[in-house]
Amino acid sequence: MREAMSGVAVALAFASAFFFGLGLTLTQRGLRHVAPGVGAAISIPTSTLLFVLIAPFVIEGRAAALTATAIFAGVGVLFPATVTLLTFAGNRRLGPIVTGALGNLAPMFAVAFAIMILGEPPRAGQIVGLAAILAGVAVLSAARYGWSGGWNSWYLLLPLAAAALRGLIQPVVKLGLERWPSPFAAVLIGYLVSTVVVLGVSRLQTGHWIAAAPKRGRLWFAIVGVCNGLAVFLMYAALARGPVTLVSPLVATYPLVTVAASALLLGRLQNAVQIVAGVVLTVAGVGLLLAGAL
Repeated sequence: MREAMSGVAVALAFASAFFFGLGLTLTQRGLRHVAPGVGAAISIPTSTLLFVLIAPFVIEGRAAALTATAIFAGVGVLFPATVTLLTFAGNRRLGPIVTGALGNLAPMFAVAFAIMILGEPPRAGQIVGLAAILAGVAVLSAARYGWSGGWNSWYLLLPLAAAALRGLIQPVVKLGLERWPSPFAAVLIGYLVSTVVVLGVSRLQTGHWIAAAPKRGRLWFAIVGVCNGLAVFLMYAALARGPVTLVSPLVATYPLVTVAASALLLGRLQNAVQIVAGVVLTVAGVGLLLAGAL
């Protein structure tokens, strides 16, 4: 039974990685027409609207647990709202290379918090697998964006804080799911709170709940919102069925999807040798992680 649940968790984690990677690729299209902050104020409410519309058909009939509801709402303040805003701020100050590289540390934080909060100590093979995945993802990021770019000062704390928060929310969400095992409730409540946060920030910054944007930009970020919303829901569903130390590193393999999607859209690969090396490291890390966990 445990192995079956872990197998489902693996499948859900990989599906989450797929939608995270697809959403990231499509974000690049949307940013051609819309500023990042405006994009967040479009994508996150779009995800929320989708969840609200399907809630009557999906939400479980059992009574809500107040403690779990509070946990999911607290997570919503941090993710995706605050994490998105920190990432955008870091990207503006440091560029995508450093921001992406530091953001890839999220699984390390997730495993550390899982050990402290949930008592999920990983096995030796899992630790080696996690290290290989982190190395592979870093190589893929370098191959896609290059290593150039200046970085210094306290601005480094922006992407580090975003990575730490992404790592923190996973064991915290799992705590909530132990009290109310409904991934859909978790994502619905979290996104409702996140929507209030991003729209409030947009109002403070621009004077409008959602700043003006061309229709094409709105469309791209609406699609991004659907992809990211599905990714988060699938990640929560995976966490409901498997340990954080297994789910988090697998979700972090989403750069594999961005590389494949970029190759399909562009018709060619740049820095092919680095990409192959990154893919090999990442896939080897996944194999070690699964061998140690299943």
